[in-house]
Amino acid sequence: MPSTDPATDAGSNDETLELDLPPEVVALAGRQLPDGQPGYRPPRELPEHTTAGPPSADLLDDVPHWPPAATRVGLLQLVPVRQQRDLALLTGWMNDPAVHRYWALAGDAAVTAAHLRPQLTGDGRSVPCLGVLDGTPMSYWEIYRADLDPLARHYPARPHDTGVHVLIGPAAQRGSGTGTALLRAVADLILDSRPDCTRVVAEPDLHNTPSVAAFLGAGFRLSAEVDLPDKRAALLVRDRLLRHVL
Repeated sequence: MPSTDPATDAGSNDETLELDLPPEVVALAGRQLPDGQPGYRPPRELPEHTTAGPPSADLLDDVPHWPPAATRVGLLQLVPVRQQRDLALLTGWMNDPAVHRYWALAGDAAVTAAHLRPQLTGDGRSVPCLGVLDGTPMSYWEIYRADLDPLARHYPARPHDTGVHVLIGPAAQRGSGTGTALLRAVADLILDSRPDCTRVVAEPDLHNTPSVAAFLGAGFRLSAEVDLPDKRAALLVRDRLLRHVL
């Protein structure tokens, strides 16, 4: 989960790792929902599948072109956030008391928009995404360059370390093992899509026991406890070399 202090939050201040998204956002690839069944629908002007040429080079190896990931709970696609399309949904999730406790973003849409803005208008160091599971958006992710983040001041960062923040939106899907399954899949997706990245890292609040447990269940190891400006965090690491062991 992100720090609530502007000095350490990967989307809340000027030194934050910000994202300048390209005009094209990848449409959801994967399973098609039966007619009439509610689910995520990309804007009509976007193709159902990306047919663009080679992905452009950027700080996170072109997250919009990453493929969907099969998990035991369904097919997950990371879809980069579009503020106009996604703001109301994200604002609703941020106002859930269980989410606000660790994200500290409860309030009207302007609060969520202010959190997203540095990422959506920056240099691509942090990419905010919807997690779309079998066609339905149900989680929010921030994939960020931990080695370029203020977090790197608090641990021995390596080049291309990639960080993850996540929240599960629907309360019914928390505590059911869904988060663990998705975290493992996203960590593997990062390692598969970013050949220069040797570690995926996370820094949830040490007191956020469900989150820490989900990361540990997903193959992360506890590397250290670190004092960040607003919390004591568990520094969790998933190593490329151990990904098939843990």
